[in-house]
Parts: sequence; structure tokens; C-alpha cells
Amino acid sequence: MFLDDLRQYGPTALESIEVPDRRTAEAYCKKLATSHYENFPVVSWLLPQHLRQHFYNVYAYCRWADDLGDEVGDSAKSLELLAWWRNELQDCYAGRYRHPVFVALRSTIDEFSIPQEPFVDLISAFEQDQSVLEYDTFAQLRDYCRRSADPVGRLVLYLCRESTPRNVIWSDSICTGLQLANFWQDVARDYAIGRIYLPKEDCQRYGFRREDFDSGQSNAAFVQLMKFEVDRARQFLRDGLPLVEQLPGRLQVDIDLFARGGLRILDRIESIGYRVWETRPKVTKWDALRLVAGALARKFARGVRGTQPESRRGPG
Repeated sequence: MFLDDLRQYGPTALESIEVPDRRTAEAYCKKLATSHYENFPVVSWLLPQHLRQHFYNVYAYCRWADDLGDEVGDSAKSLELLAWWRNELQDCYAGRYRHPVFVALRSTIDEFSIPQEPFVDLISAFEQDQSVLEYDTFAQLRDYCRRSADPVGRLVLYLCRESTPRNVIWSDSICTGLQLANFWQDVARDYAIGRIYLPKEDCQRYGFRREDFDSGQSNAAFVQLMKFEVDRARQFLRDGLPLVEQLPGRLQVDIDLFARGGLRILDRIESIGYRVWETRPKVTKWDALRLVAGALARKFARGVRGTQPESRRGPG
């Protein structure tokens, strides 16, 4: 499907098509968001009405950048297209736009005063994906997460008008924790396409050798390694949870859902004894329903606490 979009709105096609009006561009972003991301119907329902289109616009930008990195099938071509996408972004900030994503995104950028940095960081991460397939240290992996995951949370904070230094720290922690959880969920899948996100320094620390990846078995060293990585990811997610109460209204539920969803993935990994070579842990539909119910219950409880008279509240 993306390759069809690329043929329709890629660099060659843009030279000859008419620039869409804002309404048409926004409809395109909404369709892209709601048809590509299975959880977006739930997220859209929870979002305040006035923010939904802006979330679609930002998502459409991220989706295109991600697909240019992953779906083209040729690293050299991906780098060429990502450079084109970066130029389109710069043109958008200069007031020139042709692609429907940027026609729609420009109004979001203007309304919420979003700087270029988080958008550019995403592109740089997807460019790195074309050449870096393994990581020597966790510091290197963390830097990758800083550019591939954290910008999404920072963009959300701008849309919420809650981009404060403290909130950014919590948001970064949640976003990195989520990406780590996804990495540990997909160790086998990633290795099958030539990617290893487990840092070499951690593998060496627990005695999991390079040749052990080829066997694809969860030996004792691997189990200990994964326990360490899962615990670290869990700590990132937990450290970011204070962000939830800083956000307005129903957005608390969205962020709570994302963070708790990451924690649930980690719980699933732990429940199978960290044997992710043999089984890919999944968050079930029942898990998802429980997560939604829990997030709504916590939101209601916070609302009740907020309406209690001071004399009836507990200490602290």
C-alpha cells in the first residue's frame, strides 16, 4: 500500500500534481492514520475532538518517514528518499509545501509552535537504520531511541501544550521504555531480518555469545540477559508514569494506555520465562480491554481525588 502512495505522492509525482487544498490533505492524513494503525480508532475515541486532526497530521508524517526507511527495500534508495523527505520538511517550515502531509501538517506546526527538531530527529534515526544493524553499548542504543522514539512523545506534548522540561524527561522515559519493550518482544523477528538490538556489552556480561544467536534458543545465559533488559525497560516506563497526571483530560488515558501497554508486554515476556526465541509474547484483546478499563478507572479516581475537600483528603 505504501509503495502505491509513493508512486502517487513521491518526488517525481509531486512535480506534476496539483497541490491539494487543506481539507483534502487532512482527509488523506486521517485515512492514513486510521487505516494503518490498528489502535488508532481507540486513541481517536479518547482524544478531544479538537486535537484529533492534528494527531492524524503528525502521525501521517511519522508514518511516511518510517515507511521510507523500512518499506522501500533498498537502503541506498531509502537514504535518497529520506533526504527528499527532509527537504520537504524544511520547505514546509519555509512556507512551501506540495505533499498532502505537509499541506496538513503546516497548520499543526503553526497552531502549536512545533520546532523542526523532533521531526528531523526521526529522519536521522531512520537514516541510521540503513547502515547500523547492531549496537555495541546501551548508550548507543539509548541514543537511537532518543531519535526514533522520544520525538513522538515530544510531539504529543506540543499538541497537549504541555512541553515543559520536566514533562519531556518523563515522556522520553516512557517512549524509550516502549521501544525497548518492543525490541525485546521481537528479538527473533529482528534477528531474522539481520538486526540485533541487544547491546554487545550486555551479551558479553551474561555470556551470550554471537554464535548463540544462530541457534535461536533461550539458554540460561539468554534468560539472564533478557531478565536484565526487561527489568531495565520496565524501570524506564515506571519512571515516566508521573507524566500521566500532568496532562489534560482524556489525554491522561491515552498516555496511561501506552505506558501500561508497554509494561504488559514486559510482563508477558517474563511470564514465558523470557523465552522469546521460541514464542513471541503478545498483548491479547482481553489484555487490551483490561488496560482500557484500568486507564479509565485511574482517570476517574484522579478526578474524584481532585474534587475532595482539603479536610477530607489524606496526608500528602
